Amino acid sequence: MTSRAGTPAQTEDLIDVEALVAAYYSLVPDVTNPDQKVVFGTSGHRGSSLDAAFNETHIAAITQAIVEYRASQGTTGPLFIGRDTHGLSRPAETTALGVLEANGVHALVDEFDDYVPTPSLSLAIITYNRGRTTDLADGIVITPSHNPPRDGGFKYNPPHGGPADSDATGWIANRANELIADGNRGVLRAEPSAVDTYDYRGAYVDDLANIIDFPAIAAAGIRIGADPLGGASVGYWKLIAEKYFTGTPSSLTVLGTGVDPQWGFMTLDWDEKIRMDPSSASVMASVVRHQREFDIVTGNDADADRHGIVTPDGGLMNPNHFLAVAIQYLYTHRPQWREDAAIGKTLVSSTMIDRVAAALGRTLWEVPVGFKWFVPGLIDGSVAFGGEESAGASFLRFDGTVWTTDKDGIILCLLASEIRAVTGKSPSELYASLVAQYGDPAYERVDAAATKAQKAALGKLNGSAITASTLAGDPIIARLSEAPGNGAAVGGVKVVTERAWFAARPSGTEDVYKIYAESFAGPSHLKQVQAEARAIVDEALGG
Repeated sequence: MTSRAGTPAQTEDLIDVEALVAAYYSLVPDVTNPDQKVVFGTSGHRGSSLDAAFNETHIAAITQAIVEYRASQGTTGPLFIGRDTHGLSRPAETTALGVLEANGVHALVDEFDDYVPTPSLSLAIITYNRGRTTDLADGIVITPSHNPPRDGGFKYNPPHGGPADSDATGWIANRANELIADGNRGVLRAEPSAVDTYDYRGAYVDDLANIIDFPAIAAAGIRIGADPLGGASVGYWKLIAEKYFTGTPSSLTVLGTGVDPQWGFMTLDWDEKIRMDPSSASVMASVVRHQREFDIVTGNDADADRHGIVTPDGGLMNPNHFLAVAIQYLYTHRPQWREDAAIGKTLVSSTMIDRVAAALGRTLWEVPVGFKWFVPGLIDGSVAFGGEESAGASFLRFDGTVWTTDKDGIILCLLASEIRAVTGKSPSELYASLVAQYGDPAYERVDAAATKAQKAALGKLNGSAITASTLAGDPIIARLSEAPGNGAAVGGVKVVTERAWFAARPSGTEDVYKIYAESFAGPSHLKQVQAEARAIVDEALGG
């Protein structure tokens, strides 16, 4: 059977939005069923109302738990709240606002009833709290990020503006499940009739001048295309075009201006599902067709915390490749950044970043998967850039102060245009230069079957349990169960040689573990690394 990946969605692929919303209000979860409990992953609680995994009961309980958590932390300022374009996001926002109002929490929604990207909400929290030590603000972002249209998502950002840590999310999830088990009798509810507003879009777009070199872009005479992929950044890209490109030699065209909770205009992802992942070639097929019409074309996911970069010569860039180029450029074009500011990367990101960091003479700060680990360094300026292999990153303002402490796909897209304008070369051309200097790594993530018991064991695996001495013909030089940058548990293991590495981590949603691997000795060597990785992990798990 021929795969439909990368082809336009058909009627049979679309969700019934009315049924989705009806299930949100009508289905009540059974918290004795693990699939229907509140569970916070790296990006909040996610699920579908159709599976009784994201329903009014969940959101009311989670919001009440957040109210109680913020009170326990002494957080008494306003709570910024925003939603993306998923069909379950507005119902969830209405539920949350009712609980917040009943508890006397001062909530701030968008002034124009616009959608709110994750980075915009993070910036709002940071801006409000700047210089304050009391009455600090926090926030809620209602989004399942790039997940399919049937899903909803709900995540909490404390006063530092970034993703909540596991201590906070664990407490919130446990309390929410307690409330649900008690029939939500401990949840206060009211009509959300006295909610204040905040101009998220205007504040964010105005402030972009402090992190992106718009004069250089505008003067270069380049053509830029930006596709929000039907997500929360639609209005933002329109305003960016009006504010920074009206009457300039350069132009910014917003390629997609429509919002549809079915996402009927999308091309299907690798598994023939509708998904808004701008790093997926299948998802970005409709965007890539514009690559020769513009000097830079970009895409964002539904909450705009991820980026996709398309160039005329290279098409859709691998996220690892663009991160390496972005780091090389930023650390040589931001003179006000601290000379000792480190480069942050997750330990499953490309070793190309390590080689770029070494050449720049910068410290590499390698942390576990999850953007939350970059938050302290971005706040104090000791880490000027934090990036994940999954196309998520943020960096500091021109003056070396914090911008956002959550991923910002909009600034990474704009940075691609700045790089093109300032260097005269596309990011993919610049990556080719890095390859010429440091080698050409082959990188891939694959899945391997695992039982729940094996996944639990892998999550606690110590590097010392790896007894192998070689990997794909090379001596093993490191067996990591803690990240080199901050000593935090990896939640799996990473095995390193001079030419290659692999990392294995359990999936949070499926009975598999994920193997990330990279080799500077070519694709065939990568396959050998992947094959041996499975054997090494299976042996360590007693399989």
